[in-house]
Amino acid sequence: MLNSVLIGIARHARFIPEPLLRGLFACTADVCWLLGIGGVRQLERNLRHVLGTNQTNGNLMSQRHVRRISRRGMRSYFSYFSEAMTVGARSEQQLHARVRGDGPGLQSLIAYVHDSTGSAPLALGHQGNWDYAGFWAHHDLAPVTAVAERLGDRKLLDAFVHIRELLGIRVVLTGQKGLTAQLKDSLGKPNVLVALLADRDLSRHGEFVEAFGSIIRVARGPAILALDTGLPLYVANVFREPLHGDRRRQAGSRYGYVCRIEGPVDIERYRSLPREQAIRAISQDWVDVWSAQIARHPEDWHMLQPIFLEDLDPSRLSDVPQDILARIKTAAV
Repeated sequence: MLNSVLIGIARHARFIPEPLLRGLFACTADVCWLLGIGGVRQLERNLRHVLGTNQTNGNLMSQRHVRRISRRGMRSYFSYFSEAMTVGARSEQQLHARVRGDGPGLQSLIAYVHDSTGSAPLALGHQGNWDYAGFWAHHDLAPVTAVAERLGDRKLLDAFVHIRELLGIRVVLTGQKGLTAQLKDSLGKPNVLVALLADRDLSRHGEFVEAFGSIIRVARGPAILALDTGLPLYVANVFREPLHGDRRRQAGSRYGYVCRIEGPVDIERYRSLPREQAIRAISQDWVDVWSAQIARHPEDWHMLQPIFLEDLDPSRLSDVPQDILARIKTAAV
């Protein structure tokens, strides 16, 4: 039912007033939050890890505060869908006004992929509006190739692919043979960004790293591409900000997004390590950078699936390092 609604919105976006759609999605977010459905409980379990890292007195984050952040998180999550499904009704002027770049790595990345002929992989997570960020990157940095999850609903998948193509993003799908080689080939060309949503990997072959006082499993793609190509690895966080004045009028929205760029991650110090150790170390480095910004903007992290070690099923895990196995056994005692 929900998938059909989303597809219908995408197909008829020009005929739906955006304020009305935002209001409907915000109401839906609040209903899900109140009833604890649609992944809300898992979101709150994840947020406890994130919010707990901000505590300086050793006390657990209050349930009231977690609930307050989770409500904002659900509204941010549903805002993403209302925006993504109506991309076809937005002008380029509106989209440009809704997203901007920032961060200590931005000028370095501009110099490398825009002012020169470099290409680079970019690690980011399910935060803010990553489609808007791809639009910004395509216009202000370099053409973007993004990897998208192959959804079971083909019509919904086609809708998301079409949305990203409207934004200028080239989409390749997971599950196809030779995907890593295809991405390496893209990076071998001048002026290309390969953007990877890498903050979770629910397959049997992700990389275990430390984050928020626990262990999460992330995609190996950013580390593998950086290690094998020798290209610099950058990290992006995307979060909402209020808009004012001319920018708000041009955007036609109260809120826009910041795409914060950091890096590049220094991978040269890991080249002497065995390959698997190097991939794990590089993954840990970019996650350290990324997670610091998640802690600052937890309400925009759309993580409604199990991701922390405590929530994963050990029987479904494979290629688990010995130190992680030891932590699993200790947690089970």
